[in-house]
Amino acid sequence: MISNEHYISPKSDYYVYTASSTAKNLFFYPVHLGNFYYEPGYFQHRDRFDSFLLMLVIRGCCDVTVGGQTITATEGTLVLLDCYAPHEYGSMIGWEAMWIHFDGPMARRYYEHIHSVYGTVIVPESFQNMRYLFDKICKLFRSGSSIREPILSKYISNILTEVLMIEPNASQHTTIDFMDTVITHITEHFKEAISLSDLAEMASLSPFYFTRLFTRETGMSPHQYLIATRMSYAKYMLKSTSLPIKEIAFDSGFSSESGFCSAFKKHEHITPSQYRNS
Repeated sequence: MISNEHYISPKSDYYVYTASSTAKNLFFYPVHLGNFYYEPGYFQHRDRFDSFLLMLVIRGCCDVTVGGQTITATEGTLVLLDCYAPHEYGSMIGWEAMWIHFDGPMARRYYEHIHSVYGTVIVPESFQNMRYLFDKICKLFRSGSSIREPILSKYISNILTEVLMIEPNASQHTTIDFMDTVITHITEHFKEAISLSDLAEMASLSPFYFTRLFTRETGMSPHQYLIATRMSYAKYMLKSTSLPIKEIAFDSGFSSESGFCSAFKKHEHITPSQYRNS
């Protein structure tokens, strides 16, 4: 199905599933699932939505708030939420995610254990493996073939097991902490000149080691992430305002209109004017 929510791209899709009584008594089962392209400015706040949420961030980033604490989920991370409790998430730069609202007789016990060890935002040991499992579930629904509930339960269980196989250690949490600080800084100051040395200094690391960690955690170099953030803002301005392209270029943090146009075409494979008119 196509979502008609505001700030959800039309190329997104989602599915609703009603589990059998057998599944509700025995298995993990999905309630809703989908692959959403969230546009800049999307924010979701719920007091309660009876399920647990697994959300794999494919591109971009979003802020997740639970229990009065906010943490940024970056590209390649997995979000696990207890949606029976108040929660919210959103982003001013947009993101893509595959997500599954799920439940089951063991869902809360899994959630409580995983959350106590790994927290709300989790860095999988293998993003490729995690995405493969999400893809398998989505393809079952996209294909229109009959749904076998034991298979659905197996895939959801495999996702949770992938998390449980992560070796928790202090360095992982330290990495997440400094990544949050750096990404928040980029998000808030992308219009300004930001150097690699400035970001590395924030993390108290050498530029070389900082770049290695940042790339491992986000799938992009610090420079690529900065450009992607500027591009997300520029695309939003191109679609939602009539400002001249030159003005948008400078407002997005580029030092010249030509530099912006070259970077935009390299990143999006079309010119800013073509994107605005598409």
